[in-house]
Amino acid sequence: MSAVRRKFGEDYQVVNTNRSMTFSVPVKKKRQRFVEKNGRCNVQHGNLGGETSRYISDLFTTLVDLKWRWNLLIFILTYTVAWLVMASMWWVIAYIRGDLSRGGHDQSYTPCVANVYNFPSAFLFFIETEATIGYGHRYITEKCPEGIILFLFQSLLGSIVDAFLIGCMFIKMSQPKKRAETLMFSQDAVISQRDGKLCLMFRVGNLRNSHMVSAQIRCKLIKSRQTPEGEFLPLDQCELDVGFGTGADQLFLVSPLTICHEINTKSPFFDLSQRSLMNEQFEIVVILEGIVETTG
Repeated sequence: MSAVRRKFGEDYQVVNTNRSMTFSVPVKKKRQRFVEKNGRCNVQHGNLGGETSRYISDLFTTLVDLKWRWNLLIFILTYTVAWLVMASMWWVIAYIRGDLSRGGHDQSYTPCVANVYNFPSAFLFFIETEATIGYGHRYITEKCPEGIILFLFQSLLGSIVDAFLIGCMFIKMSQPKKRAETLMFSQDAVISQRDGKLCLMFRVGNLRNSHMVSAQIRCKLIKSRQTPEGEFLPLDQCELDVGFGTGADQLFLVSPLTICHEINTKSPFFDLSQRSLMNEQFEIVVILEGIVETTG
């Protein structure tokens, strides 16, 4: 008699594969998952000390990992603050030199920036310079060394801010999280006979026509255990062999494939009976790695 163990989300059920007999076992109660179906890990770190400073020291990765609403807010605020600060610096130069009072009335006077009379005109000059629009109405003159230095500083700062924020947004948009929506795993994982061997099997498929280059699959068994020395290891990770020695873990994912883990003497399921399998608490995490052909 061979039994099939099916996985329904967080519930487990065992049914008989023999047509002559049918039986069912009470469904296990739901428990919190270590890794959700969407790939999010239910792990929270605490009591580490200096956690905030560590995230700030790796600011680029922190921004990429933020949610989209926070990314857009930081994107808008950074550009807005930078624009206002730089426009204020141009206005301060014009104010100190007296361009605001003399530039529009004395035709013989040469201002630092032509046609800058107030803060809005200074802001427009900065935007025209930063965005390389160049309408030609406002321009910097050669009799303003402080303005030339500020112009060079503005160009360098603008390039750094653009590279940082635009690079962050590009990497976030190219993340493969949405690509994973078109990679499907079977709802049920079963234990059954294949080629005369008892195997744990599930299926994986790619809905898109674009290929997954160098696709490789791995399986992790997450289960608490106790060592012979008496040490308790919570959430211990064990590798499940899905064809590493034979190359079966290297997938050519053009059609749905069945992934098999042979339950032999090296398998962590080898010593489990049908009854103990229902009482054990563990989780199998499947990791599919590959390169998206269209985006790399």
